[in-house]
Amino acid sequence: QVQLVESGGGLVQAGGSLRLSCAASGSGFTINAMGWYRQAPGKQRELVATITSGGNTNYGEFVKGRFTIARDNAKNTVYLRMNNLKPEDTAVYYCNCNADRGTISIRYWGQGTQVTVSS
Repeated sequence: QVQLVESGGGLVQAGGSLRLSCAASGSGFTINAMGWYRQAPGKQRELVATITSGGNTNYGEFVKGRFTIARDNAKNTVYLRMNNLKPEDTAVYYCNCNADRGTISIRYWGQGTQVTVSS
């Protein structure tokens, strides 16, 4: 099993910034791609950003340069720096990772961290 522990969510005013962190732990696995998704009330979960172990990144279209994803491979930790936050960014943000064990690849999800942006 791989466990993902998220931190860094909270309440921020519009225009403010937050940094989310997510640490993966578990023995016998190789952590490959890691990423963040979000889900607002009444909406489907959507991609925020992903990053491979080699550092290649992919962002949701709504990000438009406001968010930056990074990772520390030695710590199996992924970060999401969010700047110029807007009320529409309010959502539960979920960390995920793809973990390989031999020929098996499994996707794991964190419990989610709430981000609330007030206007």
